Amino acid sequence: MGEGRGPTGILLRRSSRRRLTDALFAALAPVAACGVVLGGLAVWVGSGNAGRPARVEVAGAGRVLLPYGDTRDTAAFFRISNPGDVDDRLVGVTSASGAGGDVELSRHRSAGGSAAYREAVGSAVVPARETLTMSPHGLAVTLRAGEGWRAGDRVPFTLDFRRSGRIEVVAVVVRPGEGSL
Repeated sequence: MGEGRGPTGILLRRSSRRRLTDALFAALAPVAACGVVLGGLAVWVGSGNAGRPARVEVAGAGRVLLPYGDTRDTAAFFRISNPGDVDDRLVGVTSASGAGGDVELSRHRSAGGSAAYREAVGSAVVPARETLTMSPHGLAVTLRAGEGWRAGDRVPFTLDFRRSGRIEVVAVVVRPGEGSL
């Protein structure tokens, strides 16, 4: 009993205990590997090394410059921080302020001497663990001022980020040279 001949005629004697032991060892290897991996991941996450996703924040109210002279073209500026461990990207800006014309992200560049120009940019990186500060000498939101804007008015904007989604923000109208970020 418990004996038999294999295909080559060799006498096979395997007890059910031996088969059970072999099956347990075969199952133990993948279970142990999973346990080691899960334990390592738990330690990694628990120690804070798993990272934080991009999570942009806009510090306080932005500012939008009151246009002067006979132009209505102006710019808005925001301070955007990303305490996460992954870069995010500002991909669009809109405003329901009644401002005419397009609202777009732009970069101001020097053309040499005292000349400068503005170029539209499709997006801007908000680096992980850093702050993007818009300014009249770099990145800005350009727009056409609404009718009758006065210093102190509040203008709503929606900033669209690739990872963080939409953020509703407000910019206060200031005279040029007032109200730094």
